[in-house]
Amino acid sequence: MTAPQTLFAKLWAAHEIMLREDGTSLLWVDRHLVHEGSHHAFAKLGDRGMKVAAPDLTFGVVDHYAPTRAGEVAADIRRMIDTLGQNARSQGIRLFDLRDPGQGIVHVIGPEQGLTLPGLLINCGDSHTSTHGAFGALAFGVGATEVAHILATQTIWQKRPNTMRITINGVLGAAVSAKDLALHWIAKLGADGARGHAIEYAGTAVEALSMEGRLTLCNLSIEGGARLGLVAPDQVTFDYIKGRNFAPTAAAWDAAVNDWAALKSDEGAVFDCEVTINAAEIAPTVTWGTSPEDALPITAHVPDPANLPATKQEQARAALEYMGLTAGLPLEAVNVDQVFIGSCTNGRIEDLRLAAKVLAGRKSRVPGLVSPGSALVKKQAEDEGLAQIFTDAGLEWAGAGCSMCVGMNGDLVGSGKRCASSTNRNFKGRQGRGARTHLMSPAMVAAAAVTGHLADVRPLLEGRT
Repeated sequence: MTAPQTLFAKLWAAHEIMLREDGTSLLWVDRHLVHEGSHHAFAKLGDRGMKVAAPDLTFGVVDHYAPTRAGEVAADIRRMIDTLGQNARSQGIRLFDLRDPGQGIVHVIGPEQGLTLPGLLINCGDSHTSTHGAFGALAFGVGATEVAHILATQTIWQKRPNTMRITINGVLGAAVSAKDLALHWIAKLGADGARGHAIEYAGTAVEALSMEGRLTLCNLSIEGGARLGLVAPDQVTFDYIKGRNFAPTAAAWDAAVNDWAALKSDEGAVFDCEVTINAAEIAPTVTWGTSPEDALPITAHVPDPANLPATKQEQARAALEYMGLTAGLPLEAVNVDQVFIGSCTNGRIEDLRLAAKVLAGRKSRVPGLVSPGSALVKKQAEDEGLAQIFTDAGLEWAGAGCSMCVGMNGDLVGSGKRCASSTNRNFKGRQGRGARTHLMSPAMVAAAAVTGHLADVRPLLEGRT
């Protein structure tokens, strides 16, 4: 009899080639995703006269520097994009470049194209690679040196992390999304609450999430300190994958689903840490500070640092100073200067649909940018009339890419300006030097747009189906 295993343990064992005496494992990599920032790794291979070991398992994506608005492209941005193209062509790597109909953010197009499948080990030189764990894949970000190692060997050395299960049972309330769920648990446990752990999300509330919601949840695992996030694949997963470009077909599909159905934690499997959350306790949530853990229900007030644990007080005071907020201020009294909807966290069609539901027939009081997560999402949103709703509301409809999430392409929030954003990080300067970022769901961003301040989206959705 073997002891019950977690899903993570099964995935790790399936990819472990060898275990060193120091406890580090050599793992086989099934999918390697590279973007413009991977040029250092390609240069390392070039210096040694090496070729990519498995170009058929490596996929290039233009996303971080992708221009999303019309106009001249800065020379440094063009150079980054061109360099990726040159590296991909010289190594025989499939590239989703700016002219590709499948172009988009790497963590959006991986699932969208069927490159992301249950049971795979997926790496990318980007921390939010954890997104792909929504399919029951072992997915985590890696550094430049590790990217080079994977390119050269299709393997990676890794220390096995501890495991954590976050179980969310119950039913999420009206207008409460996966983004709210994620910000809730990060605020509850802290930005380092899951430090170094592999998280498995479970419970009835997680099972009820769409694939888009699960992707959002796993994407934000990193913001709570986790190494990766996982959701066991089920019928929702299989229905999403079927028919996608790189998905199995015919008899191979039936065999794959049969294998994928076994990818779940055994009953009685032991985790290093267990966390249980009641879904009914989660409300539409926004951040007030400079860390994703600085999050509260929209109905709350800006906290007084003196009332926080001693270890958090100095950080909170610095955050309030940077954000230009005072303790005790109702969050709904915080005015915003602009809004942004998009990113690998919340740039999928479901996100745009809900934001459009709030904005339909209304005008934004502030300027804003909407950047879909991929060219396919962009086309679908245009076909469904969502893009027209955004533009009618006064927001700018942009191209697909990382855009204002990180600002590498020139889409920035001005210094001292306050932005309601559907992105994943609110660190100082994340959206531009001096930018003040409040994280929230796309629907909450839409609510901020039509009111001009942080606002509870629930009244704005009443009567709208």
